[in-house]
Amino acid sequence: MAGANPLWGAPRIHGELRKLGIEISERTVSRLLAQLSRPPSQPWRTFLANHLSALVRRECLDHVIILNHRHLRRLLLAYLAYYHRSRTHLGLSKDAPDGRPVCAAGQIIVSPEVGGLHHRYDRQAA
Repeated sequence: MAGANPLWGAPRIHGELRKLGIEISERTVSRLLAQLSRPPSQPWRTFLANHLSALVRRECLDHVIILNHRHLRRLLLAYLAYYHRSRTHLGLSKDAPDGRPVCAAGQIIVSPEVGGLHHRYDRQAA
């Protein structure tokens, strides 16, 4: 989970594990995350120095994205659906607002959501 969702912290991963019926403390998850070796991200100044010349030299745009109110509405509704159906919340005892059952049996299935920015973890019914 940490590899597929690098921005998730221990509370979020702990909530997903609870929904999968895996009993582990949040502190253990936190310790395991601390053991992962992640390369440090470069500061913005370094990023700009490395890529500014390539950005400035472009003479034409390869792609132009135009969004109108219908496109923005669809994006917003997709994110809200994810937020209410899938995302665990600390204030709700690590459950989603619409509620997600705990499933402790079956193979774990990973479903990308919000264009692959987040993932949902469920168990396949036996």
